[in-house]
Amino acid sequence: MKNYKIGLLRGDGIGPEIVDSAVKVLKAVGEKYQIDFTFTPYLIGGAAIDACGEPLPKETVEGCLASDSVLLGAVGGPKWDTLPGNFRPEKALLGIRAAMGLFTNLRPAKLYPALKGACPLREDIVKDGFDIMIVRELTGGIYFGERGYRQGKYGEEAFDTEAYSRMEIERIARVAFETARKRRKKLTSIDKANVLETSRLWRKIVHEIAAEYPDVEVSDMLVDNAAMQLVRNPSQFDVIVTSNMFGDILSDEASQITGSIGMLASASLSDNKRGLYEPIHGSAPDIAGQNKANPIATILSAAMMLLYAFDEAAAAEAIVNAVDKVLEVGYRTADLTRENALSTTEITDKIIEAL
Repeated sequence: MKNYKIGLLRGDGIGPEIVDSAVKVLKAVGEKYQIDFTFTPYLIGGAAIDACGEPLPKETVEGCLASDSVLLGAVGGPKWDTLPGNFRPEKALLGIRAAMGLFTNLRPAKLYPALKGACPLREDIVKDGFDIMIVRELTGGIYFGERGYRQGKYGEEAFDTEAYSRMEIERIARVAFETARKRRKKLTSIDKANVLETSRLWRKIVHEIAAEYPDVEVSDMLVDNAAMQLVRNPSQFDVIVTSNMFGDILSDEASQITGSIGMLASASLSDNKRGLYEPIHGSAPDIAGQNKANPIATILSAAMMLLYAFDEAAAAEAIVNAVDKVLEVGYRTADLTRENALSTTEITDKIIEAL
């Protein structure tokens, strides 16, 4: 029996609940496909601040680097909002991504046929559904640039610096082209090249890399137009590649047109297969501990882990199919329906039954 070591970063808010649901599903699919998992929890975010005085303890970084893969819940909450930037829970996300070398974030945005009624777009816009893969650069750009405060012309001012190197753009572009090659062979590169020098370099290098992939159709789109096109005609997109901040914003927009942010998984990858897998939503402190959270995004993140980290395609597909079956039957959590909503544990049990 194969064994994989998985580091668990439950985090804050609903994080522990949704991670525990994903663990239950992994154990169930493991029994079916003769896969054994060893789960080791580590502290991150607000929970780490409370226990250790810092959002990303050394033990957590070492544990994640020693794991075969890592599953993350969510971090943050109003309890820690008044802390300085370097000590806030969200700082741990940037830190663990940098420590693990996770420069690629894959964020699928798919409209399930059973959830068309939850999509805020008109029926004629989404009648054929959509299936988008957003490839977001994760360790460069404005989130990692020089920042600070200074005295400016009008008094105190803050600054954040956007910077991208050729290497950073080349490697994310190749991931995007390879991803497009395995799908519908269509890539849209999102930038702001009419204003930003970083975007002009981005666009230049993407087109250089495109010469290596003549079978992939590539086009450019300005980020403001892309935000509009996602709600005007989302089915036009197959694979989107973009920078750290643009990817953060556009993937959250895409999540809303799928019906609920609670449905979207993500995979953060490096040059090796380890990776970190997490839902794209936040810690939802308003419903933490109430057994109301939708765990499907985390469960689908676990399925992505099986596929990308462990090459367990059959087990990954089984989880995705189980989620499809549960939704087709009509089971919903509170974010998807106002009537007869299932709890976190109930929808998890339904998915396990469907396996």
